[in-house]
Amino acid sequence: MRLLIVTQAVDTEDPVLGFFVRWIEEFARATRSLGEVGKHVERIEVICLKLGKFNFPKNVRVHSLGKERGSGNRIMYAWRFLSLAWRLRRDYDAVFVHMNPEYVILGGILWRLLDKRVALWYTHKSVNAKLRLAAFFSNVIFTASKESFRLNSRKVRVMGHGIDVDFFAPDPGTPRGTAVLSAGRLSPTKRHDLVIRAAEHFGNEVRIAGTGPEQQRLEELASRLSLSARVHFLGPQMQKQLREEYRTAGVFVHASETGSLDKVVLEALACGLPVVTTSASLTDMPVTVVAATPDAIAKAVLTIHSVDTQPLVAYVKECHSLQHLIPRITEIIETL
Repeated sequence: MRLLIVTQAVDTEDPVLGFFVRWIEEFARATRSLGEVGKHVERIEVICLKLGKFNFPKNVRVHSLGKERGSGNRIMYAWRFLSLAWRLRRDYDAVFVHMNPEYVILGGILWRLLDKRVALWYTHKSVNAKLRLAAFFSNVIFTASKESFRLNSRKVRVMGHGIDVDFFAPDPGTPRGTAVLSAGRLSPTKRHDLVIRAAEHFGNEVRIAGTGPEQQRLEELASRLSLSARVHFLGPQMQKQLREEYRTAGVFVHASETGSLDKVVLEALACGLPVVTTSASLTDMPVTVVAATPDAIAKAVLTIHSVDTQPLVAYVKECHSLQHLIPRITEIIETL
């Protein structure tokens, strides 16, 4: 199968989308499971909005719409996208769009006319007209959990997240500390403020990775509670930096109110880091679920000491491994 992949960024150093470079690498070497063991995806064309650092095998070509050069606006990017989708039409049989319904809408009519199979990966709680239209043009929609895609459609396939368990893994040589780690966009729905308020009840250092519109308010909260010396805002973290945080922290606290399965939870587990979460939807996972209050979070932090990390790592490998996910996606697209 020849595949066109459409994504926002191809850059190992992108703090949000750096992980997707590994997805493309896995697609490039994903083996078929339909009786042709060892046969790989023949060719991959990638269209991205912004280009950075990567090192792909020879069967991958990357085409940028030019945002890294600052050369264009939305109309120009849309025109370049459609031009590439048309010019490359003989080089791909199917399309995989990552997290951007607008690209499915832009290319939908063209891909229908060209008889291209279209797959959308989408993990977000919001449902709007744009997503509904993208669902119409898609042949299949992949998502991580039932809470990650809330539009009712027979096209939806719940696949689990794709965590690179070769990269996110424990390091026996790295000593684990006692810091409380929280990671994710600094927005109201992620509720990092609960973690900061919980710090009034324990003496551990708190490390918050991410950036967003809530940063100033969260910093002011830490200052008002006289916690500035123990609450540290790390800013945006590249994949390697975040992995080191997972490996050296004592516990990961996840207080998001979205109800979705955030991949930071799985990355933490894959690195052998115990997780405390306020999300009742994660009760089937090897995590500690508590009430969404500072007291409950603090109590869980204080009671988590030595934990057997093997079940945490094994769960992610079995249920949310990138190395298992991509061949499954490839097989489904092939059989459409």
